[in-house]
Amino acid sequence: MAVAELYAQYNRVWIPDPEEVWKSAEIAKDYREGDRVLRLLLEDGTELEYPVDPGSLPPLRNPDILVGENDLTALSYLHEPAVLHNLRIRFAESKLIYTYSGIILVAMNPYKQLPIYGDAIIHAYSGQNMGDMDPHIFAVAEEAYKQMARNNRNQSIIVSGESGAGKTVSARYAMRYFATVSKSSNNAHVEDKVLASNPITEAVGNAKTTRNDNSSRFGKYTEISFDERNQIIGANMRTYLLEKSRVVFQSENERNYHIFYQLCASAQQSEFKHLKLGSAEEFNYTRMGGNTVIEGVNDRADMVETQKTFALLGKRHQGFKKDFQMDIFKILAAILHLGNVQVTTVGNERSSVSEDDSHLKVFCELLGLETSKVAQWLCNRKIVTSSETVVKPMTRPQAINARDALAKKIYAHLFDFIVEQINQALHFSGKQHTFIGVLDIYGFETFDVNSFEQFCINYANEKLQQQFNLHVFKLEQEEYMKEDIPWTLIDFYDNQPVIDLIEAKMGILELLDEECLLPHGTDENWLQKLYNNFVNKNSLFEKPRMSNSSFIIQHFADKVEYQCEGFLEKNRDTVYDMLVEILRASKFHLCAAFFQESPVPSSPFGAMITVKSAKQVIKPNTKHFRTTVGNKFRSSLYLLMETLNATTPHYVRCIKPNDEKMPFEWTYLEFYSRYGILMTQQELSLSDKKEVCKVVLHRLIQDSNQYQFGRTKIFFRAGQVAYLEKLRLDKLRQDCIMIQKHVRGWLQRRRFLRERQAALTIQRYFRGQQTVRKAITATALKEAWAAIILQKYCRGYLVRNLYQLIRVATITIQAHTRGFLARRRYRKLLQEHKAVILQKYARAWLARRRFQNIRRFVLNIQLTYRVQRLQKKLEDQNRENHGLVEKLTSLAALRVGDLEKVQKLEAELEKAATHRHNYEEKGRRYRDTVEERLSKLQKHNAELELQRERAEQMLQEKSEELKEKMDKLTRQLFDDVQKEEQQRLVLEKGFELKTQAYEKQIESLREEIKALKDERSQLHRQLEEGQVTSDSLKGEVARLSKQAKTISEFEKEIELLQAQKIDVEKHVQSQKREMRERMSEVTKQLLESYDIEDVRSRLSVEDLEHLNEDGELWFAYEGLKKATRVLESHFQSQKDCYEKEIEGLNFKVVHLSQEINHLQKLFREETDINESIRHEVTRLTSENMMIPDFKQQISELERQKQDLESRLKEQAEKMEGKLEEPFSHLNRIREEERMQGRTVEAQSEMHPEEKERLVGTIQEPHEVIRFPKKQPEAEEEVESILQQEASRLSLEKRDLEEELDMKDRMIRRLQDQVKTLTKTIEKANHVHLPSGSREYLGMLEYKKEDEGKLIQNLILDLKPRGVVVNMIPGLPAHILFMCVRYADSLNDANMLKSLMNSAINGIKHVVKEHFEDLEMLSFWLSNTCHFLNCLKQYSGEEEFMKYNSPQQNKNCLNNFDLTEYRQILSDVAIRIYHQFIIVMENNLQPIIVPGMLEYESLQGISGLKPTGFRKRSSSIDDTDAYTMTSILQQLSYFYSTMCQNGLDPEIVRQAVKQLFYLVGAVTLNSLLLRKDMCSCRKGMQIRCNISFLEEWLKDKNVQSSLAKETLEPLSQAAWLLQVKKTTDSDAKEIAQCCTSLSAVQIIKILNSYTPIDDFEKRVNPSFVRKVQALLNNRGDSSQLMLDTKYLFQVTFPFTASPHALEMTQIPSSFKLGFLRRL
Repeated sequence: MAVAELYAQYNRVWIPDPEEVWKSAEIAKDYREGDRVLRLLLEDGTELEYPVDPGSLPPLRNPDILVGENDLTALSYLHEPAVLHNLRIRFAESKLIYTYSGIILVAMNPYKQLPIYGDAIIHAYSGQNMGDMDPHIFAVAEEAYKQMARNNRNQSIIVSGESGAGKTVSARYAMRYFATVSKSSNNAHVEDKVLASNPITEAVGNAKTTRNDNSSRFGKYTEISFDERNQIIGANMRTYLLEKSRVVFQSENERNYHIFYQLCASAQQSEFKHLKLGSAEEFNYTRMGGNTVIEGVNDRADMVETQKTFALLGKRHQGFKKDFQMDIFKILAAILHLGNVQVTTVGNERSSVSEDDSHLKVFCELLGLETSKVAQWLCNRKIVTSSETVVKPMTRPQAINARDALAKKIYAHLFDFIVEQINQALHFSGKQHTFIGVLDIYGFETFDVNSFEQFCINYANEKLQQQFNLHVFKLEQEEYMKEDIPWTLIDFYDNQPVIDLIEAKMGILELLDEECLLPHGTDENWLQKLYNNFVNKNSLFEKPRMSNSSFIIQHFADKVEYQCEGFLEKNRDTVYDMLVEILRASKFHLCAAFFQESPVPSSPFGAMITVKSAKQVIKPNTKHFRTTVGNKFRSSLYLLMETLNATTPHYVRCIKPNDEKMPFEWTYLEFYSRYGILMTQQELSLSDKKEVCKVVLHRLIQDSNQYQFGRTKIFFRAGQVAYLEKLRLDKLRQDCIMIQKHVRGWLQRRRFLRERQAALTIQRYFRGQQTVRKAITATALKEAWAAIILQKYCRGYLVRNLYQLIRVATITIQAHTRGFLARRRYRKLLQEHKAVILQKYARAWLARRRFQNIRRFVLNIQLTYRVQRLQKKLEDQNRENHGLVEKLTSLAALRVGDLEKVQKLEAELEKAATHRHNYEEKGRRYRDTVEERLSKLQKHNAELELQRERAEQMLQEKSEELKEKMDKLTRQLFDDVQKEEQQRLVLEKGFELKTQAYEKQIESLREEIKALKDERSQLHRQLEEGQVTSDSLKGEVARLSKQAKTISEFEKEIELLQAQKIDVEKHVQSQKREMRERMSEVTKQLLESYDIEDVRSRLSVEDLEHLNEDGELWFAYEGLKKATRVLESHFQSQKDCYEKEIEGLNFKVVHLSQEINHLQKLFREETDINESIRHEVTRLTSENMMIPDFKQQISELERQKQDLESRLKEQAEKMEGKLEEPFSHLNRIREEERMQGRTVEAQSEMHPEEKERLVGTIQEPHEVIRFPKKQPEAEEEVESILQQEASRLSLEKRDLEEELDMKDRMIRRLQDQVKTLTKTIEKANHVHLPSGSREYLGMLEYKKEDEGKLIQNLILDLKPRGVVVNMIPGLPAHILFMCVRYADSLNDANMLKSLMNSAINGIKHVVKEHFEDLEMLSFWLSNTCHFLNCLKQYSGEEEFMKYNSPQQNKNCLNNFDLTEYRQILSDVAIRIYHQFIIVMENNLQPIIVPGMLEYESLQGISGLKPTGFRKRSSSIDDTDAYTMTSILQQLSYFYSTMCQNGLDPEIVRQAVKQLFYLVGAVTLNSLLLRKDMCSCRKGMQIRCNISFLEEWLKDKNVQSSLAKETLEPLSQAAWLLQVKKTTDSDAKEIAQCCTSLSAVQIIKILNSYTPIDDFEKRVNPSFVRKVQALLNNRGDSSQLMLDTKYLFQVTFPFTASPHALEMTQIPSSFKLGFLRRL
C-alpha cells in the first residue's frame, strides 16, 4: 500500500501551529504523488493549501476510536502530536493522570489531591489483571506483588522522572499498596513502620525547589521484604547522593531541608527552648532563598507528624526514643547556629571569629565543644610536612568555606545515621523469602547552571535508561517468539558510549579522581585534561564556543552543559583535620561518634566493589587517600544495577515523545468483530475465524510486509490500523448512502402515489358531476320523486312492523329481568337482616369478652403490685428482726455459741419433722391401718425424745466449752458495742414503721382474696347458664340425630379413629406401626376406586416417599394429606349433586358446634380451676399442719434458754399471729370453691350420653376432613364448608385458652407469694421447708456424664446433608432446649450452666472448624436462631408467650432466667451470620465483574477496541468465562441452601439484600475504574443485567428485602451512560435523577465516557462543568468508591415454633439413644 493512499479525502492530519503547537485539519482532496500542496479544511471551517514535500508529509491523526486510549501503544500512529493529543484528552478532559505506554506507567502530576487513592480503590485493584482496569500506580504495584507471589521472583518498581513530576508521591502510594494488601498477621505492625519511614526521610532529605515544593534531594531504594505467606516482615533502605550543598546554599525561591523549618516553627515550645532557636528568617542557612514559607504547608504540624513517626518506629527500636530524638534536634540546631557564626577580616591574609559570638557559644554548648578551639581553627588550618607543622591563617572566604564544609559534613553524617537507625527499626529476625524494591531516584536534570550533582544524577539516569532499553526489547522479542513471528535483531539506541565516556578507563570520573589526588589540583587543570582527551575525539563530548570553564555531554535525553567550578571540592568532600579532631573530642556522644576513626559508613556499600564497563577500567591508586564521592557513587550505582537486573522491573516515569515505530496488534477475535463489515458473504461463510481474518487481510492490504500473523494475534506496522479504519469508515459511509438512497426513494414513491391517488379521486368526482348534469331532465325528476314516495311508505311499514316485534320482546325480557332482580334483592335483604342479627350478638359477645379481659388484666396488675409491696415490706421487717437479733446477741455474747447449737438441733428436728410428715401421708393413704400408723408415730416420737435428750446433753457440753471462750469474745466485741448501738436505734425505729405497713398490706391481701372469691362465684353462675343452654339444646340434638342418618357410616369410622387415638396416646411406640398400616389401607382403598396410574402421575416423588417412608407418624400423615389434596380434583365433579341435600345439615352442625364447643370450654375451664385450687389448698393445708409441730419443738428448746430465746419466741409468735389470719381465710375460700366444683361436676354427670353425642357430632366433620373414607362426595362437601368454621372455632378456642392461661398464671403468682410468706416465717423461726417437686412433659432426661456425648453427637459430628430433608427445621435446637428444660426442672444451676456453656462452645467450635463451609454455616445459623427463639418462647415473658398454645405455655421454664445466655447466643448468631455473608461474598465476588460488565448479555451490541501492550503483558490468563447466568446460578444456590436449612425468611431477605449490595458496589467500582466500559452500549448491557437480577427477586419472592434499592446507584450509572449529554436541560436532568450517585462519581463517569465508534460523540468538557456546577450544592460524600466491605445491620426476628415439644421425635441417625423422653 502506497503512502499516498493514506492521505485520502476525509482523513485528518496534524500541522504545526505557533500557538497550539499542533493543529488538526481534514484532508479536503486526495493527495497524489507529485503534488506540491495538500488541500486541508481546518476545524474552524477555513480552507488551507499546505505546502508539502514527498518526504515530509504532515503526520496523520489517529481515528477517534483510538483517541484517549489507556495505552499509547494502542495508537495506530505513535508520534509527538498523537501522544500529546492523547495525553491532553485524558488529563485535561477526562481528568485521568495515568496512562500506559507499553510496560511503562506514565504519571502526570495534577498538583492537587485526588480521591483515587483510598482503601476502596486499593481493594478494587487487588487481584485484578493490569490490562482490565484503568491505568493506576496501584495496578503496577498489584502486578509486581502478583508476580512475586506466583513466580517467587524478586520485583522492582523504578519511579523516575523530572523534578516535580511526582516521583516521591508515586513511590509512597506503591509502598502503601503493599502495606495494605499484605498486612502481617502478628501484632508487630511492620507495614505501618515501613510507611512511617517516609515522613522521616522526607523531612531530612526533601526540600522546596523552583520546580517542586517537596523535591527529593537524594535517591532512595526501599527493599520491602516478604515471608513465604507474602506478608511484610521488614524493610531496608539504601540512599544515593544526598545534596549536601543545599545545607549551606539555596537558590532564589528555594528552601533548605524541611526539618530545619519544622524545628524553627516549633522553637517556642517548652521542649525546644533549650535549643535557643528562633524563626527561620533569623538563620543564614534557612533564609538564602528569600522565602521560608511554602503555601499550604504548616511546618509546625509537620513537626508533630515527624515526631509521631519517630515514636512509631521507636516502639520496636530504642534509637528513636524521645531523648534520642532530642539529640538529633540538638545537632540540627547546632548546624543552624554554626551558619550564623560571624567571620571578620583581619588584614589581607587573616580572619577571626570572636569567642563571644552568641551563636558560636550555643553551637559549642549543644555539641559539647570548647569555644576557644572552635573559634581558632575555624580561621586557621594546620599543614603537616615531613619536617615541621605549620599553622596557616585563612582569609575570610576560606574560613567561611571551612565553616560551611563542617556544616555539610555534620549533616551528611546525621542523615546517614538516621537512615541506619530506620533500617535497624525495620530489621527482621526471620528469613527473607522475596522482596519488592521501590526505587525513587532523581530524573534527568538540566538547569542554567549544572554542577557535580547534576553530573552524577544524569550518569545514574544513563545507567537506568540502558537497563530499560534492554528489558523492553527483551520483552518484545519474547512476544514475537511466543507468536511464532519471524524477527531479526532490532537496532535501537544504545547509550553505552556515553556510559563509557563517564566511567571507563581514562573517563571523566577517573580523570576527576586523578586530579583530586594532586595536592595542587584545580578545576581548570581537570577541565583542560578533558579538552585534551575528548574534544574532536569523542562525538559525545563538546567544548562550548563561548566558554573555557564548562563542557557539554550528549546524554540520551538532551545535551547538558556542566560548569567545572566546584567539581574537585565536591568530589573530595573534605573537612580540615583540626576541626574533625575537635568534634571527635566532643562531650556530646552522638557528635563524637560521627567523627571516630571508624565512623559509621556513609553508604551501606563497601568501597571494594568494582564496576565493570564495556571498556577495561584501571583501578585508581587509593592507598594514600580516602575514597572520593564519585567513586562511592559509582560503586553504589553498580550494586543498584546488579539488584535491578536480578529482579523483574516495573516502570513508572515521565517520558519524552519520540518517533520510534512500535508494533500494533489485534487478537483474531477483536479483528473479526471490528472489521466484519469489510468481509464478503463468501468470507463470512468460512467457519474458521482465524482463516477469515487472513483472507480478508490479503485482500485489503496487498503488501504482506505490513502485517504478520501470529498464533493468537495479528501484528501491524504503523499506519495500517488507520488504513483499515479508513476502509471501515468508507464502507459505513457507503452503506449509509445506500440506506439513504433507498429511504429517500421510498419516501418519494410514497409521496408520488399519494398525490396520484388524490388526482384520480378529484378526476372521478369531477367526471361524475359532469355526467349527472348531462343526465338530469324533467321526466327523470318526476319519476325519481315518485319512486322516492313509494319507497318511503314501504320502508315505513316494514320499520313499524319490526318496531312492534322488538317492543313486545323487550317488554317480555324486562318483565322477567325485573322479577329476577327483585327476587335477588329480596333474598339479599333477607340475608343482610340475618347477618345484622348475627353481628349484633357477635359484637355484644366480643365486647363482653374484651371487658372481661381488661378487668382481669387490671386485677392481675393490682394483685401483682400489692403482693410485691407486701413481699418488700416483709423483707424489710425481716431485716429489722435480724437487727434486733444482733442487738440481743451483742448483749449476751455468751449465748452465741448456744444459738448456733440450737440451729443445728433445729435442722435435726426439721429432718425428723420431714419423716413424721411422710408417715402421716402414708397413714392417710391406708386408713384401714390406723392402729399401725399410731404405733409408728409413737415409735417416732420416742426417737425424737431420745434425740432431744441427746441434743440437750450435747448442748450442755458445748455450753461449758463456749463459756470459756466467752470472755475472749466479750473483749473482742466490746469495742464494737458503741458503733452498733447507733445502728440498732435506727433499726428499731424502722422496725416499728415497717410493722405497721406490714399489717396494712395483710389487710389488702384479704381484700384481694375476697375479690377472687367473687370471681369464682361469677364463673359458677356462667356454668349454670351453660347447663341451661345444654338443656335447651337437648331437643335440637334429637332432631339432628334423625337427619344425621346419612352420615351414620362416618360415626362408626369416627369411633374407630377415636379408639385408635386413645391407644396411640397410651402406647405411642407400638401403635405407630398399626396407624401406618391402617392409613396405608385407607389410601389403598381410595386409590383402587380411581385410575391408579393417573393418581400416581399426579403425586410427586416426594409425596410417594412420604407414603412409603419408615420414619415417624407425622411424615406419613403429611404424605396422606397430600394424597387427599390430589384426590380433591376427582371429588369436585361429584360435589354438585350433593350440595343441596347437605346444606341444611351443615348449617345446623355449625350452630351446634359453636354451642357445644363453648360449653366444653366452660366445663374444662372450671374443672382446671377447681383442680388447681384443690391442689393449692391441699398443699397449703399440709404446710400449715407442719408449722405448729415445728413451733412446739422450737418452744421446747427455747424454754431451756434465757432471755435470748424468750425474745426470739415472742417475735416469731407475733409474726405468726399476723399471717395465720389470711391463711385461714384463704383455706375457707378454697374449701367453698371445692364444694362448688363438686356440684358442677355432679350436674355435668347428669347427661353423659348427651354429652358424648354432642362430642361425637362435632368431632365427626373434623375426622372426615382428616381421613377420607367410604363416601367421598359427602366428605368433600363437609370439608369445604366446615374448614372456615373450624378456623373460627379455633380462634375462639385460643381466646378461651388465653383466659384460662391468665387464670393459671394468676394462681401461680399467688402460690409464689404464699411460698414467699411461708419462707419468711421459716426464716424467722430458723425452719426451712422443703419445696415440692413437679413433673414436666416435653423434656429429655440425660445424665451428667452423657453431656459430652450429647454435644459431640448433636453438634460436633452432625452433618447437615441428609438430615435437613427428613426433619423439622431446627431439630437439633429443639433437642437441646428439651435438655435445658430437664435441667431447669431439676433446679440444678450447675447442670444447666454446664449444658448451656458446652452447647455454645460446641457451636463456636464447629463454626470455627468449618468457617468456609457454606452449608455448615447456614445449618448452624438456622439452629442457633431456633435455639434462641425457643429460649424466648418458653421464657415465661408476656411478649413471647402470647404466640404460644396453652400446652406450650405449660412448658415454660420455671426456675432460671436465661436472659444472659440469650444475649450470648444472639452474639454468636451475629458472628455466624457475618462469617456466612463473608463466605458467600468470597464465592460471588470473582464472577461479578465478568458477569455484570464483561459478558455481553445482549450479543453483538458492544464493539471491541484494541487493548494495547498491557493486556498481553498481564501475568494472569483468565480461562474461566463467567456470564450473567453464573451470577444467577450462584445466587440461586445460596438461596436454596438457606431455605433447605430452615433459615427464617427475614434473615434470608437480609442476606439477599447484602449480596445484591455487593453486586452493585463491585460492579459500580469497576465501572468507575474502567474507562473502556463507560459507553452507551455498556449502559444497555448493565441495565439488561439489572433486569435479570430483578426477575430473580420476583421469582424467589424476595422483593420485600429492599435488595432492588441497593442496585439503584448502578442503575443510575447505567442510565447516565445512555442518556443524552449535550444541552443545559440534559445537565439539569442528570443532576435531578442521579440522586444515588455522589457528585464525584457522576463527574468521573462523564469524564470517562468513551464512544465505541465514530458515530458517538464524546462528552464536551463545558457540559461536564455545567453538571459540576449544578452538583456543587450537594452535601454528599467525596468518596469515589463504594465500600464493598460494608455490612447492613442484621436483626433476628422472633418466630414462635409451632412444633410441640412433647411430640418431637429423635431420629436414630442422631445416635442419641441415651436420651429418655419424660
